[in-house]
Amino acid sequence: MKRFIVAASVLQLAAADWQYKSRTDLAIPRLNITIPAADNVEQGFLFVAPFAGYPDTAFEQHGPRQAGPYIFRDNGDLIWSGYGIYSIWSTNFQAAKWKGRDVLFSFEGDHNAGYGHGHGHTTIMDQHYETVRELRAGNHKLTDKHEFHVVSDNTAVIQVYQPVPRDLTAYGASEEQQWIVNAIFQELDITTGELLFEWASLDHVAPDEAILPINPGQAGSGYNSSDAWDYFHINSVDKNSDGDYIVSARDACSVHKINGSDGSIIWRLDGNKSSFKLGENVTFCFQHHARFHPELKSEDDGDDIEIISLYDNSAHGTEDGRGTEVHTAPTSSGKIIKLNTTAWTAELVQGFYPPDDLRSKSQGSTQLLPNGNVIVNWGSEGALTEYDSEGNVLFHTYMDSGYLGLGVENYRGFRYNWTGLPNEEPSIVALENDDGTTVYVSWNGDTETRVWRFYAVTGRFGGKTLLGETKRTSFETSLTLPKQSGLTIVAEALDVKGNVLRTTAKVNSEREVLPAKGGKKHGGLLVQGQQKPAWMEL
Repeated sequence: MKRFIVAASVLQLAAADWQYKSRTDLAIPRLNITIPAADNVEQGFLFVAPFAGYPDTAFEQHGPRQAGPYIFRDNGDLIWSGYGIYSIWSTNFQAAKWKGRDVLFSFEGDHNAGYGHGHGHTTIMDQHYETVRELRAGNHKLTDKHEFHVVSDNTAVIQVYQPVPRDLTAYGASEEQQWIVNAIFQELDITTGELLFEWASLDHVAPDEAILPINPGQAGSGYNSSDAWDYFHINSVDKNSDGDYIVSARDACSVHKINGSDGSIIWRLDGNKSSFKLGENVTFCFQHHARFHPELKSEDDGDDIEIISLYDNSAHGTEDGRGTEVHTAPTSSGKIIKLNTTAWTAELVQGFYPPDDLRSKSQGSTQLLPNGNVIVNWGSEGALTEYDSEGNVLFHTYMDSGYLGLGVENYRGFRYNWTGLPNEEPSIVALENDDGTTVYVSWNGDTETRVWRFYAVTGRFGGKTLLGETKRTSFETSLTLPKQSGLTIVAEALDVKGNVLRTTAKVNSEREVLPAKGGKKHGGLLVQGQQKPAWMEL
């Protein structure tokens, strides 16, 4: 039996390697695109950070093999792999503007899958993929993985899970169950790290708002600080132009609007104490990623109208479990909701529902795009969909393929316009075989190269002889030459105007080693949910 399981592991690895001759160190996820991008998807690239939802064992390995932040084109072609650059577990990978500069940011830290927490810091990179800032929580607290959101030119909100001892017997706990999570968010000055505002749930929200009781297992049983009852569970924070905040409280199945001056609660949407009468299909539970959208208000809408978006999981379960242990709807969905704070009504403006009846027990996001399209990322289901404003599906992908696609997850997923200008040199290799020599070149993170021009370097003084040029259409570009050996080759990256952006190092040609027979056999696409072969179950 063990022999077959080892064979499965080999097949999984084969699906990830041999993708780039110039970067054999990269074994990136192969997007399983089940609905190719329509012509009217928004411009820009996909920003994701997939990771394996199932743990590796000695005999079975799960994908992706290189978990980390990635930028992809709609066809699955790689723009940038952040594997090894963001050096530890990474999530919530996005682009933003900081002081007018385009930057990337991602959480880096540990990941406690059993409780859905993680502790670390936020790393910010510039357009050259160089770290320009690492930001940590204030007041001697630990940054959690769930939120980093730039809310002004130089400030961002983060959240913190702070275990504290309390008497919880009024909420069904025994005398030994004394630990609860005080869900905190902070607004920080990005440049200095100065703490500008802090809000703590236990100062304003009693534990009786929790949807899950103190002993469900996944939210913590309260016997110690590492197993504290997570009654509120903030997973997103946003701030509006009035200086007020909204927080998504997953374990209270509610969104709270918070006064930015004194921290008092202005309203609650859904949950046990909703301020609003909910219209048809507004209700949600275990949600993520609540955001203000004042740009969606019409000219006739007054100050009493507010519009928000969120991702409605409608399900809950441990991240390292197998499925939705609790659910409140047949599928998850993205939602846009209109609130009237005079009539105190909530109306569903638009719902976005999954192509494959996906229901994610954790994670997820809903991004409204500039052209009116919407990106919904299906969290623990490891999938992402783009819709037009009418809810028509324009694009759908899973985060990896074949055996490596089983159980893959992605916390949030986005689309952004991005210009990448890497500081690192491009990578080049020239490989000889019986038919000739092929030169391969790539430049991780580059978005500006349009043509690669290749030269043979000859003579004592390094004279260059033009070998040819190739239009850049993918992450890796190649030029095949007639059979010859002993070449020394260099390549230039040219932009749209023909300017030389960077020149590679000189490289000597070498004999090519081909993949072993069957090495690519299992690297093709597999529709998510397809059953494993019977021998895999042994």
